[in-house]
Amino acid sequence: MSDTVERFSNRVANYVRYRPGYPPEMMGFFCEELGLAAGATVADIGSGTGLSARPFLEAGCTVYGVEPNAAMREAAEEFLAEFPGFKSTDGTSAATTLGDASCDFVIAAQAFHWFEPEATRAEFRRILKPGGSVALIWNERQLDTTEFLREYEKVVMKYGRDYAEVRHELINEEVLGGFFRVEFGRATFANRQVFDLAGLRGRLLSSSYMPDENDPAFSLLEKELETLFAKHHESGRITVFYDTNVFYSRL
Repeated sequence: MSDTVERFSNRVANYVRYRPGYPPEMMGFFCEELGLAAGATVADIGSGTGLSARPFLEAGCTVYGVEPNAAMREAAEEFLAEFPGFKSTDGTSAATTLGDASCDFVIAAQAFHWFEPEATRAEFRRILKPGGSVALIWNERQLDTTEFLREYEKVVMKYGRDYAEVRHELINEEVLGGFFRVEFGRATFANRQVFDLAGLRGRLLSSSYMPDENDPAFSLLEKELETLFAKHHESGRITVFYDTNVFYSRL
């Protein structure tokens, strides 16, 4: 567990600056289809640097950001300092420290694949109000919709240390069905980021499975990234496309 918690500690600055946010269409879906309203209490489990909490705070919710990594928790507290409704909490998916039946929604963005499903399900049920909803959210990078994305994926596969083992795309319908144990829905929204070379480098470094700047392999990785950018950029910019996927149900 400690290895999982600490694996992002040296990635915080890049995570804050270069990870994608969440499209407004996703929040529209939460409000119009799932009944999210201003004043709702949301538990954001594995809240990281606060990227996923922010749109819920902007919608007028109280958000408990439950995050075990101290460096990421501190980054979220700084990033979200303008929102009095943000409550930073040192906890895990299996031990959130939140009260019984205290939350209208429980969300996990870019995080569920790190959780132990059985203990997490029990904890989510404990903290949810009757009729409350759970939503598991991922920004999933498109792998083959452009030539750049196809070649970028090859670079990630070549240098990623445990990429095949930890990638969140391994969370399939069977895993989700075993977690929800009831019928669940899925909604998908378009998302993208536009980077210069420095931004693309930062985005790559925000991933825990990639070599960091102190790794002997990083210089080779950086050269391949520069070559890839030079080949595909348009006016000094490259676009990374995502599908923002939301899996949701009541527990």
